[in-house]
Amino acid sequence: MAKGKWIGGFIGWMAGGPLGALAGYLLGSVFDSMLDGVNNPDNSGTWQHASYEDYNNAYQQAYRQRQQQGDRNSFLFALLVLSSYIIKADGKAMHSEMELVRQMLRQNFGATAVQQGNEILNRLFEEQKREGWQQFKQTVRDCCSQINRQMDYSQRLQLLNFLVMVAKADGSVPQSEITALKEAAQWMGLNTSEVDQMLHLGSGTLEDAYKVLGVSPDASDDELKRAYRKLALEHHPDKVAALGDDVRKAAEKKFQEINAAKERIWKARGL
Repeated sequence: MAKGKWIGGFIGWMAGGPLGALAGYLLGSVFDSMLDGVNNPDNSGTWQHASYEDYNNAYQQAYRQRQQQGDRNSFLFALLVLSSYIIKADGKAMHSEMELVRQMLRQNFGATAVQQGNEILNRLFEEQKREGWQQFKQTVRDCCSQINRQMDYSQRLQLLNFLVMVAKADGSVPQSEITALKEAAQWMGLNTSEVDQMLHLGSGTLEDAYKVLGVSPDASDDELKRAYRKLALEHHPDKVAALGDDVRKAAEKKFQEINAAKERIWKARGL
């Protein structure tokens, strides 16, 4: 399996724990060598004629860049692991669901990453067969626990949003996938109601607009406004900006859909 630059740089929160162990198992010795490479101070260049302050500033900047890239790649690997669980929750891998994951890879990391990510997904499916569904479910649960500990709340929400997009890719979401989405949400420390809200994003009906905001049509205006403010704060695109412009753009689309639901309700109520 060819490993491109996008899979390198797993410094940061995924280097240890069940996600790191799974990555090491799937990717083999190349994963370990990449960890050694990105953590090597010699990679910062030669600074014999620079001051200590210049060297330190440049090193810190380079380290932050590698850390950010590591967090971004760790986010993507987590997405692949959880996508493999959601896709197979109904017992089969739909072409449309696989194609959506490929599209995410293409948008995030380029054409080369599509092939690499596809191979990782296939290896994850093989691992499912090897472990058996119940044991693989426990593996995913352990990975989600690590995500809960080491990824902030808004990033976990965006990860869940991507998973909902994968589930919706074939035009319908069976109960088995809804159950798997809610399991993943709960394991990541999120409210399972987030799944219901995300499943109704992009719908043009007033009924779905209330579901997006997570309130009853009987809710008062004040309750509506509080619910919207909470959503707007949690889902603001700036919260995931560190993961890259493309992830931020996906969050912007979700944010726009939340605002569209809000405007639909406000218009119906004359607010």
